[in-house]
Amino acid sequence: MGWVSAGGYEVALDDGKVVCRNAAGRRLKSVPPKIADDPAVVGLRQLVEWLERHERQCLADVERWMVRSLPVPFAVLARVWPDPAWQAALRDTVVTGADGVVAGFLRDADPERGLGLVDLDGDTVRITPGLVRLPHPVLLDDLEDLREFAVEIGVEQRAQQLFREVWHRPAAPDTEAASVEDYAGGAFKELRFLHGRATQLGYRVRGGHAVCSVLEDGRGVEARVWVGDYDGYAETETGPLVFTDTAGRALKLGQVGPVAWSEGMRMAAALYAGRDIEDEERAA
Repeated sequence: MGWVSAGGYEVALDDGKVVCRNAAGRRLKSVPPKIADDPAVVGLRQLVEWLERHERQCLADVERWMVRSLPVPFAVLARVWPDPAWQAALRDTVVTGADGVVAGFLRDADPERGLGLVDLDGDTVRITPGLVRLPHPVLLDDLEDLREFAVEIGVEQRAQQLFREVWHRPAAPDTEAASVEDYAGGAFKELRFLHGRATQLGYRVRGGHAVCSVLEDGRGVEARVWVGDYDGYAETETGPLVFTDTAGRALKLGQVGPVAWSEGMRMAAALYAGRDIEDEERAA
């Protein structure tokens, strides 16, 4: 992006920041206060804010595709790939074929040449699938081997896929049980602290529950953890993890799929991790 005149100076964007130079062309350490309200400076700062929001939204969309197991049309990826924000969010994500077998790490998406991937032999290959699948890591076989290989070839994922925390559902869960107590009982001095933690982690709070929505095998499932209601300054603690369908009907643990289980446990563990440790130590 070129330089724009602003009150006797020139301003531009450099690596996401507004920079300034004087009439002699010397770069200044900061934008002078006297031109802070110049339309050119204000416009560039608003553009920076928009770009930051755009980057966050692109990353959130890619992670939602993964968590909800949503296949993405190849044409969509090819269309958005030239955008640096989309490319950064998608680059190096693991792509699988229709059979669920890993095809490789995503490095390019071109409407004419197809997807560019680094396969598990370290070779660059091209494929042109109708739908692109970005699987949740709990569905990937040999996840630890994939993580090691990713480190070896210098993979850096912005989307939390390979290095996302995963919880595997027990091979033989109590099919009649309706809740998981592993992360219940995490004490918080004030309810608003727990609500704030849930929001900060990206979860909605509804009806006294932190909620994580997952679409798995075409079925909507909600993981819920009780975080409290009413007085924001009252003490509260995390409740058990439960699962419901989209109508709010409780599901037995045997009805919960691997992605919903992993994401529900991830939410419950993250909420519990913010509990008041000092009170626990004193009690001990």
